[in-house]
Amino acid sequence: MDNNEHICRRMIIAFYELPGIGWHAIDKAVRHNLWLKESWTIEDLTAIGLRRDQAAIAVELYKEHPWKFTEDTPINNRNAGSEILTPFDDRYPEILRQIAQPPWVLYARGRLELLNKPAIAIVGTRVPTAYGRHTASLMAEQLSAYGITVVSGLAKGVDSRAHEAALEGAGGTIAVMPTPIDTCYPPENDYLFRKIAEKGLLLSETPFGTPLHRGQFHQRNRIIAALSRATIVVEGERKSGSLITAKHAMEMNRELFAVPGPISSPKSEGPNELIREGKALLISEINQIFTELPWLQDEMLKMKAAKDQNEQHYAQKHMDGLEPEECKLITLLRDQPLSINELHELSSIPFGHLNALLLNLCIKRKIELQPGSIYIAL
Repeated sequence: MDNNEHICRRMIIAFYELPGIGWHAIDKAVRHNLWLKESWTIEDLTAIGLRRDQAAIAVELYKEHPWKFTEDTPINNRNAGSEILTPFDDRYPEILRQIAQPPWVLYARGRLELLNKPAIAIVGTRVPTAYGRHTASLMAEQLSAYGITVVSGLAKGVDSRAHEAALEGAGGTIAVMPTPIDTCYPPENDYLFRKIAEKGLLLSETPFGTPLHRGQFHQRNRIIAALSRATIVVEGERKSGSLITAKHAMEMNRELFAVPGPISSPKSEGPNELIREGKALLISEINQIFTELPWLQDEMLKMKAAKDQNEQHYAQKHMDGLEPEECKLITLLRDQPLSINELHELSSIPFGHLNALLLNLCIKRKIELQPGSIYIAL
């Protein structure tokens, strides 16, 4: 990213965080090279679609904080331990660039590498039946075991079950939130929210300080569908949010699957209707995903081969001269960041010796201690 792109990126973020600024206004600002101007007038900004009151606020903000001299990561994001992704960032998910209006700004907290893995969404009602809970957990666990990332919306019910089941597998999980990245919704999912921040990925389009409103749920559902190669609807009534996600998936030409349910259950009205109308394929086991999407299995095999090659290269470059226990710790940390307690549990190395090994690896610049007492591999 060159200096001009850095400046444009900062302008996008500054515009995006102004209340009432929409996707098209930012698009016009980028296309009109507004970021090249040394100063703005209200007329410059109304010409790209801002209301006069919005333009006046933007002019004053630019006078106080010209983005040409601001930091890449605003203080709110640093305080929340999150990062900002725009289309100018290398780690911006490529799959989002394919949709009609890619998000200008994403706030992310956790394992950004999950954005580059094949993902499938699992969505459903907030009040599932026992059948729905079991199905969501089973399918999420199996997908994650195959190395496929499970995407959902951190809501109660089916979403929570999917996240919990996928979290410990190789694929991991992404929670797309309607609220800002520092705010858990619903509040009772706070434990899951924190766990995903450590071991999965939290993602949001919503700027800091934005109060919750209905439209944010629709935006959240749009991103869930856009990030995923396919969406699985487990349970949901005819007007449930899961069917909004299904609608987005169809509009984006993503594959759509639905789990059939009893005709007497209101919770199965949504998926049964999708199947009946030919909008979704009936799914009863995860292997059907690979039957319907054979290219996905090929992609997973290629990713595995590339991972094996990278691990071999990494081992040759970084593990020569290390003790077997040190190699074991680095291997664990390459999968995901871990605390000393988690490393103790996974490695069975006594605490005293483990602490000495970790200190030695930090000195050797093989690992690094992050805020929150979390270790990562370098």
